[in-house]
Amino acid sequence: MAWLVLFVAGLFEVGWAFCLKASAGFSRPWPTVGFFGFMLASVYLLAVAMRTLPLGTAYAVWTGIGAVGAVIVGVAFLGESADARRLACAGLIVAGIVGLKLTSSH
Repeated sequence: MAWLVLFVAGLFEVGWAFCLKASAGFSRPWPTVGFFGFMLASVYLLAVAMRTLPLGTAYAVWTGIGAVGAVIVGVAFLGESADARRLACAGLIVAGIVGLKLTSSH
């Protein structure tokens, strides 16, 4: 269950990153509200997952999901580059996440 909670926390991290971009430096109210809502949910769920999972594993997986998710959202919705090298680097992050999951005792 902790892994599912951590995964959802990572998705909320993607949400707050997208809202941060959309807020234009906190000058747009609704994306700003979304940013704070997603951020609070993300950190809360991370804390819940850390009740069971080791700190280093949970934090690395959480940030990895957020980083890769932000790349995907940027490419899909914001017209950011889908250069093969960039996607390969995101793939390396995914490999690290999978590796941490496979080597975790939880």
